[in-house]
Amino acid sequence: MSASLSKSAVLVLALTSLVFLPMGCRKPAPIKLACNASAPSIYPGEAETITATPSSVSTKKNWNQVYSWSGTNVTGSGTSATVNTASLDPGNYTVKAQVKQGKKGKEGTKPGQTAECQADFTVKPFEPPTISCTASPSTVQPGESSTITANGVSPQNRPLTYSYSASSGSVNGTANTAVLSTTGAPSGTITVTCNVQDDKGHSASATTSVDVQAPPPPPQPKTQTLCSIQFDKDKRRPARVDNEAKACLDEVALNAQQKPDATLVVVGNSAPLPEQHGRRHHRHEMTAEELAAQRAVNTKDYLVTDKGIDASRIQVRAGTNGQNEVEDYLVPSGANFENDVPGTTAVDESSVKPQPRNPVAHHHHHKAAAAKPAAQ
Repeated sequence: MSASLSKSAVLVLALTSLVFLPMGCRKPAPIKLACNASAPSIYPGEAETITATPSSVSTKKNWNQVYSWSGTNVTGSGTSATVNTASLDPGNYTVKAQVKQGKKGKEGTKPGQTAECQADFTVKPFEPPTISCTASPSTVQPGESSTITANGVSPQNRPLTYSYSASSGSVNGTANTAVLSTTGAPSGTITVTCNVQDDKGHSASATTSVDVQAPPPPPQPKTQTLCSIQFDKDKRRPARVDNEAKACLDEVALNAQQKPDATLVVVGNSAPLPEQHGRRHHRHEMTAEELAAQRAVNTKDYLVTDKGIDASRIQVRAGTNGQNEVEDYLVPSGANFENDVPGTTAVDESSVKPQPRNPVAHHHHHKAAAAKPAAQ
């Protein structure tokens, strides 16, 4: 061959170069895919979204990308998927994504046209509710009521149901308030338990207390003052129970009959007697103290003889109020006469006998008339 090449030889060499050195024809990079969960840890029912992010995606106009998703309760289209977590049990879950690219209808048929990724998330168990419990009022009298208030909180806002129990008495309520009735409960502390439960079966309890005070003691019975009878009219028989006293003593007897467990106390009194030169007018006249005792004894005799009151239910005493009268008292069971009416003294009924109430005869011998007051 000559040193100089022919034009046809040069053309052949050029064509051979083009065949074995195809300038501008590079192999595309493999597609890649990364997955990410919107929340790595959730409670059942909360939203969870998985996002797939591709890289090294071909820019060829006639190429396409197709995505597919797999996992429990996963629904996906394109580069994202959602998880229905409402029915998921607590635990760990994985969502997978795949992308294929290539000519439409032929995606992923060649190496480097397919990529996969996965994202993990955890479903946490619901936290149990908490509860506090209060009573208002916290101190009551027997038979009174107290309002019980329960404050239940679910960290995940689950529906709550309330119930109550009490160590004594009765408590009623199904919402977050209830009423404790102490009717029939003994005095002392009642413990009320407040319970709350969510729709997942988690529960909590708290207690509060209500103090039922012992009933106050009944008031101490007191002596009742009844009517009084006067002894000013009959000067000759200053201790005689006259007819005008009957109305008062009938009322006294009626009180005693209506309260058979009560007693009567009749208290005789006397005004100071006039004296001449420091002595009584007549040696047979009674002293003021004797008159007071006699009036009381005569009053009791009327109540026993004329009104039928048991003598054992009537006490006879002498007072010092300075009036010519007998004061009548009703003493209920449990009352203390001497505390209620101080200053009287018991009359010795063995020494002072009742005098008859017969009217005075108008025609008596002078001596008999003079001696009569001492006998009556």
